[in-house]
Amino acid sequence: MHKQIVSIFLILVVLTILGIAQTNIQPATPHNISTAPVVKHHIVIQLSSSDTAAWKGLMNNLKHLKDEWGNSVQIEVVAHGPGIEMLMKAKSTQQIKITELKNAGIVFAACMNTMKARNLTKDVILSEAIFVPSGVVEIVMKQEEGWNYLKTGF
Repeated sequence: MHKQIVSIFLILVVLTILGIAQTNIQPATPHNISTAPVVKHHIVIQLSSSDTAAWKGLMNNLKHLKDEWGNSVQIEVVAHGPGIEMLMKAKSTQQIKITELKNAGIVFAACMNTMKARNLTKDVILSEAIFVPSGVVEIVMKQEEGWNYLKTGF
């Protein structure tokens, strides 16, 4: 009789443990599944050209990257030296495209070293741009983080 009581007790303990374990398992439901896109590709693009043909080519390449990879690609364009002109309100021929691409998640960064050297203030730069202290340092830092590097221009 004692063995039967011990056996029943052990069975109840096991069933209790299994019941507790099952109550902690959460089914895959929309409220606990992450819907954030997985970024598989990281690209930093150096723009150091004032050639408007290079800017147009860059816009086409950015569009193609986003069309092909959508939200799985993260892109930052770093404009420095003569390339800063693409981000200047008075000189850019690509403002509409820059706005569209920024809205698609692409970052446009203006080099503050270049701005300082050219006596440019932030108010002359397109509002879509962010500012980085040094364009070349930004590019190197992205590469050290594993980003792929492209240079645009001729």
